[in-house]
Amino acid sequence: MPRIRVVRLHVQGGRATPAPPLGPTLQQLGLDPARVVDDINKVTKPYGGLEVRVDVIVDLDTLQYDLKVKLPTTTSLLLKAAGAEAPSGDPAHKKVGNISIEKAIEIAILKKPELNSKSLKAAVKTILGTARSIGIAVEGKDPKEVQAEIDRGLYDPVLLKYEDMWRSQ
Repeated sequence: MPRIRVVRLHVQGGRATPAPPLGPTLQQLGLDPARVVDDINKVTKPYGGLEVRVDVIVDLDTLQYDLKVKLPTTTSLLLKAAGAEAPSGDPAHKKVGNISIEKAIEIAILKKPELNSKSLKAAVKTILGTARSIGIAVEGKDPKEVQAEIDRGLYDPVLLKYEDMWRSQ
């Protein structure tokens, strides 16, 4: 039975360093910190500027390791898309940014593995709920209003453009 150790860490996409605590932890396990950090940076590069969780799964007998990257949070994806630093303290009255419906759709597609949505429309409405809770407008409107417009079919042509991408995820 292999002896396995999992090291969980949070890194900025593409910007991990062998500085403490990561480097010494990897060294204690018998791994080359520089090599592991290079591999982490390669797999997290698509998430540049976002914090992602990486699990380094190490077989202590063979010193082989596997990297599992957890997707960034919906909040961090929305904040980055809106160019905002932090969520609004008063989301009902103070908006911190605005995104397009297309950006909300792209985030829904990216987050599909973690969402319990059966359709793209439902997934986008879930993303809009998060946008509303952190003070981000969509198409210059309150996300709740955009959700109602989705229900009325106003965004069906836009959603249709992304349907193949949604299915292939």
